[in-house]
Amino acid sequence: MARPPRTSIPSLSGEPRSRRLGVGVSTTGARPLRAQLVVAGVVCVILIAVPLYLLRRPSTPSAANAAPSAGSASAQRAAPAPIPLDAGAVTPSKPAERVRLAPPQRVKCGASAAQARVEGGLCDSLPPVEQALATAIRGAADCAPKRKEEGSINFVLNLDFNQRKFHVFPGASGSWRGRLARKAADCVTRSMTNPDWGALPHQYRYYWIAILATYPLPSAAAAPAGTPTFE
Repeated sequence: MARPPRTSIPSLSGEPRSRRLGVGVSTTGARPLRAQLVVAGVVCVILIAVPLYLLRRPSTPSAANAAPSAGSASAQRAAPAPIPLDAGAVTPSKPAERVRLAPPQRVKCGASAAQARVEGGLCDSLPPVEQALATAIRGAADCAPKRKEEGSINFVLNLDFNQRKFHVFPGASGSWRGRLARKAADCVTRSMTNPDWGALPHQYRYYWIAILATYPLPSAAAAPAGTPTFE
């Protein structure tokens, strides 16, 4: 049996073909796409903001750093106190001066003892001999007379390069003279070292050199045992 022919619905001239086919254009397809874009943007912001926050976050001191700080603070608090000075401590006193020596004086010089007419100011100096005489006087301080008042002895050195000998005797300028002064001068002669006659430069053959020794008042300390007193 023959089917009746299908009647076609005429389309309007301005209507799109899709609409004629029954597939109409709808705006509901754009809404899911917009939602996905918004979600993606939020995720990107989170991914950027979280690392930046972690990098810029203020760091807290660790236990290792806190330990030295605490140790240094305790070290400052535990600084040693200054050692108190003993107000009653007695400083050692300077040793008492046993003899004071005046500068050496060149009394006279010449070719011999009989011709020693040159005044002391024109005589040449003999520093090694003068130093040896001063050292001998200090070394023989125990031989000085033991008195209760201050006294002095003018030790005169007689130096003879011809005979290569020397001798010390008390001069007239000291306050102590006589037998006790002569014994003290003998001690000085024995304490002196023999000069190097050949190596000692000199202008004359004969010299008189004097050093005035002053002995202050005796100190409270007792004299050493075995010290000659010559009293």
